[in-house]
Amino acid sequence: MGYKVAIVGATGNVGREMLNVLADRKFPVSELVPLASRRSIGTQVSFGDTTLKCRDLETFDFKGTDFCLMSAGSAVSKEWSPRIGAQGAVVIDNSSCWRYDQDVPLIVPEVNADAISGFSKKNIIANPNCSTAQMVVALKPLHDAATIKRVIVSTYQSVSGAGKDAMDELWHQTKGKYVPGQEVDAKKFPKQIAFNCIPQIDVFMEDGYTKEEWKMLAETKKILDPKIKLSATCVRVPVFVGHSESLNIEFARPMPPEEAREILRAAPGIQVIDKREPGGYITPVEAAGEYDTFVSRIREDATVENGLAMWIVSDNLLKGAALNAVQIAEAMIERRLLPKAAA
Repeated sequence: MGYKVAIVGATGNVGREMLNVLADRKFPVSELVPLASRRSIGTQVSFGDTTLKCRDLETFDFKGTDFCLMSAGSAVSKEWSPRIGAQGAVVIDNSSCWRYDQDVPLIVPEVNADAISGFSKKNIIANPNCSTAQMVVALKPLHDAATIKRVIVSTYQSVSGAGKDAMDELWHQTKGKYVPGQEVDAKKFPKQIAFNCIPQIDVFMEDGYTKEEWKMLAETKKILDPKIKLSATCVRVPVFVGHSESLNIEFARPMPPEEAREILRAAPGIQVIDKREPGGYITPVEAAGEYDTFVSRIREDATVENGLAMWIVSDNLLKGAALNAVQIAEAMIERRLLPKAAA
């Protein structure tokens, strides 16, 4: 049995990865429709061994479409997701538009797949922020075992999380004959990104945190547990693909590093690479193109009772976006939540 799938924003970084993931995982597609804005109509995208031309979102009839993977930003999703859902398609949205709506489930399949059933209220399911997604994959099995009370997280987020223009800016700043002290034209970012770190992702809020940092707090509470306390510092770094995170976790009971390793090794979607030697850990370069979330540097945090520290790396375009969206669709099929599957 095949499913008709539409991808809105098929020409973007995440849209193209959605096409790749659907093909790579042999998702049961009967028809694939790439959609884009009018300026991108006719642009060709690859789906497996085939090449497809993008069609116009504004004129496409979604009747008969089973899934719509939405990756075109909050403004487009706010306008189109309810309209698409009203025509019967299940919208899996990658933007922040619907994440905090009580009638829209926010899903990471390895963590809270059972919550998918709430999709029927609006026919919309939200993908979390890329930095949240990889973090909760690692936190979930540890929380089940020892109840997490508090998390301090610092992120090291690649420029691909800010889109193609951000990747181009890093490339152009890096390939030039840069010397320390010279002025570099910054357009996408508030400061030079090449050979630099920027401790700001998204806009500042009244309490001094950025919206990206607030997202990690709010989404972790919705996905995993509202009782967890979390403080985040989100930093943009000159890496093209792959988000890294340093976590300090406080548990309700002792969680020795050896036990944490065993729990994480048995958990879905995780690889533990943790050798206490030079190079015995994962970096963004190695995680790029991989589906799993990698955990390294697992060790005791002696500054708090029942504390643990670790390092997490994942491909933000995959687990943080495209892969997670496809996994949500797969989970819906597995649970026979679509009328077609239940027939």
